[in-house]
Amino acid sequence: MTRINDNCTVPAIQGQMDLNLQFFGLEECLPGHTWGPGLRDAYILHYVHSGCGVFRTHDTAYELRAGQGFVIFPDTLVHYSADEANPWTYSWIGFTGLNAKSLLQRAQIHVAHPVFTELSDNGLGSFYRDLKAAEGERGGDVVSHSILYRVLADLIRCSPQPDDGLKTRHSREGYIRKAIEYIESSYSQKISVLDIARSVGLDRTYLSGLFKEQYGVSLQAFLLEYRMNRAADLLRNPELSVSDVSRSVGYIDPFLFSKMFKKVTGSSPRQYRETRL
Repeated sequence: MTRINDNCTVPAIQGQMDLNLQFFGLEECLPGHTWGPGLRDAYILHYVHSGCGVFRTHDTAYELRAGQGFVIFPDTLVHYSADEANPWTYSWIGFTGLNAKSLLQRAQIHVAHPVFTELSDNGLGSFYRDLKAAEGERGGDVVSHSILYRVLADLIRCSPQPDDGLKTRHSREGYIRKAIEYIESSYSQKISVLDIARSVGLDRTYLSGLFKEQYGVSLQAFLLEYRMNRAADLLRNPELSVSDVSRSVGYIDPFLFSKMFKKVTGSSPRQYRETRL
């Protein structure tokens, strides 16, 4: 029997933190082929094209077939195996980023419920073919990342309508989205956590707690990382001085900006620029 196992890595888009495609692949498994138990450091979505198998996590076993799939969450112990009589063929896509968890949650996929079923009018099964087609293409890295967003949008469309028990969680996600929209439109100004909280009508401690729950970082840390991410993009423009970049992301003092940039990236703005130009 011929076994197909194709695993491809994707160049990261410099400065991208919101959602970053890491790798993708396809495997035509042999009977009984297994992986794990083990941990991964990225979100990895698997889509079953044919056959069947079992995915195990948190003492729960999910029997999956064609048109279904599962998501491995970072640092979560998992084990999965192909059926002995009808082994599955699946494709996968691995990604990281601040928005990964919240987008999956919008699709009602989380650690306690990591599986999904595709609806007939969606195209989840085509992402491997589309990503392969983008390889080597001019602007292929951008195309590849757009495919990742499309996959997540398809998952959201596939998900059932939330019941009343999920309304509170979705209202919290709404506050977070409004806060992020405010940051996106105002990060170049001298805004504070209090300004962001006032813009959505919440106590700053409560809003920061929502960010900690959703992204694993406080609102202050999220704002800092967002600004430094945008600064990293601007530093690739040689026509902008470090002071220009500093002002563009809300820092009047370029020395404070340099200190914060090094705290987030591990290198000074000048060192970062030298390695990217």
